[in-house]
Amino acid sequence: ERGHGPYQPHEPGYGLYQPGYTPYDDQIPDPKSQMLAIQNAKAYLLKCSTTSGLNLYDHLANMLTKILDEQPTNAVDIIENISKDVKWAQFQKKMDTLRNEHEILPTFEAAEKRKALFLKANGEGDEELEEEIGETPLPNVMETAFYFEQAGIGLSKDESYHIFLALKKLISVQPIQTCRFWGKILGLEMNYIIAEVQYHEGEEEEETEEEAVTEEGGKGVGEVEDEEEEKEKEDEPPKSTYKPPPVIPKEENGTGANKYVYFVCNEPGKPWVKLPPVTPAQIVCARKIKKFFTGRLDAPVVSFPPFPGNEANYLRAQIARISAGTQISPIGFYQFAEEEDEEEEVDGGRDTYEENPDFQPLSVAEMVDSLSAWVHNVQSILKQGRCVWLNPLQKTEEEEENEEEEKAEEPDELPQELQQEIGPPLLTPLSEDEGIQNIPAWTAQPSTNLIPQYAVAVLQSNRWPGAYAFASGKKFDNIYFGWGHKYSPENHAPALPPPVQAEYPSGPEITETRDPTVEEELAFKAAREEALATAEEEEDEEGAEEDEEEDD
Repeated sequence: ERGHGPYQPHEPGYGLYQPGYTPYDDQIPDPKSQMLAIQNAKAYLLKCSTTSGLNLYDHLANMLTKILDEQPTNAVDIIENISKDVKWAQFQKKMDTLRNEHEILPTFEAAEKRKALFLKANGEGDEELEEEIGETPLPNVMETAFYFEQAGIGLSKDESYHIFLALKKLISVQPIQTCRFWGKILGLEMNYIIAEVQYHEGEEEEETEEEAVTEEGGKGVGEVEDEEEEKEKEDEPPKSTYKPPPVIPKEENGTGANKYVYFVCNEPGKPWVKLPPVTPAQIVCARKIKKFFTGRLDAPVVSFPPFPGNEANYLRAQIARISAGTQISPIGFYQFAEEEDEEEEVDGGRDTYEENPDFQPLSVAEMVDSLSAWVHNVQSILKQGRCVWLNPLQKTEEEEENEEEEKAEEPDELPQELQQEIGPPLLTPLSEDEGIQNIPAWTAQPSTNLIPQYAVAVLQSNRWPGAYAFASGKKFDNIYFGWGHKYSPENHAPALPPPVQAEYPSGPEITETRDPTVEEELAFKAAREEALATAEEEEDEEGAEEDEEEDD
């Protein structure tokens, strides 16, 4: 008869599904054989794999330990995953030098960099809050960003606020009287965030005095070294008659192209770096080259003609050029002071102005329709590289005395007279700016045509792409976002190197002598031996005559 379950009575699994049935009910196992079977089974489980080197006994023990330690739900359903995890842990060494590097999210990294912007200084509380509410040189960057945003210009709100906090940090460290967010110049590796500041009176003068003392000390050491070198050199080579063109000095701090001081940083939260003053030679050379910025101030500027400085100097020169060409204001907002010397007007024009308290702003339509409603509020830079022309041939009394001594030895040379350069005066209307071919210098438009009563007048420079200005009532500002390059309708063509210098004219005085032949050398040697022999004979004869005279 067929029993219950899937197995027949003669099969090994018969009766397993019947309650209370065990396969060993009819058998009493021998303890020795049972122990032997257990040892054989354990030995089988301890047998190592030829591929992985692991054994099943340790693997099962580690799996059970992991399950009992973690006690996961539905362990039977994830037994395969547990087995994989246990195997993977066998190959991970605890003291391995190669460890998994936890990925740092860009947002977390950026937050760590800008963390210092949100921290208050020690002891800063309600008392300083009242002072901050009063007059402060800190500009309202968020308000300016709001007006530029009406025309689709500017940075994100997060970045604008971070720059706002960075400027606050700068003002707390430096003795700054006025501060303005100048703009952002893009670079290949990093960008430059630029702040335009003015120091309190007397602060910057101390720095210039320290620089002058350092230069004087360096000259003194050099003079001593020159004297020692002159003593050592007895035979000096001939001096060159070439006289290099006179070096045009830079404008003093607080005037001309160095009227403002500029600080830069690559990102908000990084330290601010002060740019050096600009020199006329740097401005003149910057007009002839076109280089992209890298974002590293110490990077060299490889160009032709060679630029006198590194990227920090090139950046400062470009800032001066952009400011001179694109810093504008509504007409009538600034006015010249009534009490000014007439000499200043004749020499280089007026270089200072003041805010007009009776200024009445024009409407947005009037400021958009005519460029005469806007004026330049920064001095233009002359071809010389300065805002105020300087005669390089005009010399001091000491130089004149030295020249008189030189002229006594050398023939007189009449110096070439230089024609004075005169640029457009300060507060010149934009309508007088020259365009580029058929492109006007400026493009004016309202921020919106749908709601003209709340529109903002926006101007865009076509000479310097990225320079913008807005005006709304009595509020206006300038900003720059770009690569720092001037627009050119044609591709930039670097200047060609000068022609190769001509060879010195050949003549007998510089021609090398011809090497003698072997026959000539032998003849010269024989003639020399004959001359020596005759000289010896003459000496012998003279000696004999002297002996005869002594005998007599």
